[in-house]
Amino acid sequence: MGQPQPAPLTPLAEDWQRALAVVAHPDDLEFGAAAAVARWTGQGKEIVYCLVTSGEAGIDGTTPERARVVREEEQRASAAVVGVSTVEFLGRPDGLEYGVPLRRAIAEVIRRHRPDVVITNNFRDTWDGAYALNQADHIATGRAVLDAARDAGNRWIFPEQLTGGVGPWNRVREVWAAASPLSRHGVDVTATFAAGLASLRAHDAYLRGLGDGGFDPAEFLESISRPVGTRLGVRYGAAFEVFPLGLH
Repeated sequence: MGQPQPAPLTPLAEDWQRALAVVAHPDDLEFGAAAAVARWTGQGKEIVYCLVTSGEAGIDGTTPERARVVREEEQRASAAVVGVSTVEFLGRPDGLEYGVPLRRAIAEVIRRHRPDVVITNNFRDTWDGAYALNQADHIATGRAVLDAARDAGNRWIFPEQLTGGVGPWNRVREVWAAASPLSRHGVDVTATFAAGLASLRAHDAYLRGLGDGGFDPAEFLESISRPVGTRLGVRYGAAFEVFPLGLH
């Protein structure tokens, strides 16, 4: 008997205007979600990037001090490729821990930017639902994003942030976790796949430091985007696990 076919994906809603993408490291959005970002900015939507760390521990042959500078520069250039002009770094060191301090920092960003949708990285234990283990910083960040999206709407949680015109923000409709193995939604990125690939390639120093230096961005993105596209009935797709918050 053949293997069961994955269920079709439901297209993501696109009746929103502002999104905030919060992920652990520079390059996390580019490994699958950047092509979707390019689609949305092309529709006139506003998307802000927030990187919890600067990925200073991500290049084995480069000191953290130098890697921090390089990776922030590459992330800004990468974001510009897909139409994102605002890129913030929280400056936390690699090796993140889930907890109240991380939730507090992310809630503050959500309150300032007031998004309709919050995007984050996959925070399940694996990438494939079985053996391909996820990285600890991704798990900590995604969990904190999900909780911070609710924290941001409660004026009695982190009330010290509510100054200078910043107020509670309880209008986050959903949190979307990109490339989750439990994704049931997706977006057609056929028309913006090339932009997503260019966005990944902008992380040149990081990619050259991966493994033996032979990483092929095009081969990688095609390998994850084609199966998602098949589930959407298109050539290329990006998958997301959707968490409705029900606060609006």
